[in-house]
Amino acid sequence: MRITLITACYNSAAVIGTALESVLRQTWPDVEYWVIDGGSTDGTLEIIREYEPKFGGRMHWVSEPDRGMYDAINKGIRWATGEVVGILNADDVLVDDRVLERVASAFGVSTTANCANRANGDAKAQRAIEPLNPAAGHLNLGTLEPDRRPTDVVYGDIRFVADRRGVGLEELRAEPTVRYYSSRHWRPWMARFGYVPAHPSFYCRRELFEKFGGYQTDYKIAADHELLIRFLVKERVRSVCLPEVMVVMRLGGVSTRSVESTLILNRENICACRANGIYTNRLMQLGKYLVKIPGLIFKTGY
Repeated sequence: MRITLITACYNSAAVIGTALESVLRQTWPDVEYWVIDGGSTDGTLEIIREYEPKFGGRMHWVSEPDRGMYDAINKGIRWATGEVVGILNADDVLVDDRVLERVASAFGVSTTANCANRANGDAKAQRAIEPLNPAAGHLNLGTLEPDRRPTDVVYGDIRFVADRRGVGLEELRAEPTVRYYSSRHWRPWMARFGYVPAHPSFYCRRELFEKFGGYQTDYKIAADHELLIRFLVKERVRSVCLPEVMVVMRLGGVSTRSVESTLILNRENICACRANGIYTNRLMQLGKYLVKIPGLIFKTGY
């Protein structure tokens, strides 16, 4: 199973090195990496060029003007060849070197069989690829579909750390948790209260974008929120939650930078619900802030 990771960036020289390094170190062998740059002028391209040969042909990048982050991500999705697609923000990192290995397992692919097939081109190993039995493996995937239909979406938890710049990957991973966002208790009915799974942990089959569309670029901040609602609530695709941290995020994302950003986010979240046939209002959207309280106080999953 090939996994395509997409990083959209613009003037991200202070942070993108750790994102690139966290992808480079992944143990899953079949990774395609697209870096979509919006025309950076701060040294970002020099860092990308430095890392490109380290990926041995698995990394591709482009630098050109775009219409914002979601437009850039849509470009990456169009160019992706992986069966599964995930998004890694330029200022985020994968929590350890085996994240993509566990994602592949959650999609129902045997790690051992896939590695053998890639290494040896062995048709017998290809036939050995079977859905992972959660009871026998190291993952607690919850309840799978009784008919064993393939999983469409995998998501998990994320943790926030201080917005440290110019540090190495392991130093950033070791930063203490400032806030924890858990996806493990999410249910579709919670979307009307502003609560959706953590988008930085979201992986889905590429065919879903072809079937249901990509990120809506008329949203300034909440296109990821709208896409999650569209896929998980409106279309009810089959999903599995990994009850573990998948991504470490620096604080200071675009949706939390100011009061104005928060107002835009709440307004767009309401639009996202209503566009997908879900009733909500401003008061109901305050529910997501109640969800954040345990993560701020206890700084761990719940």
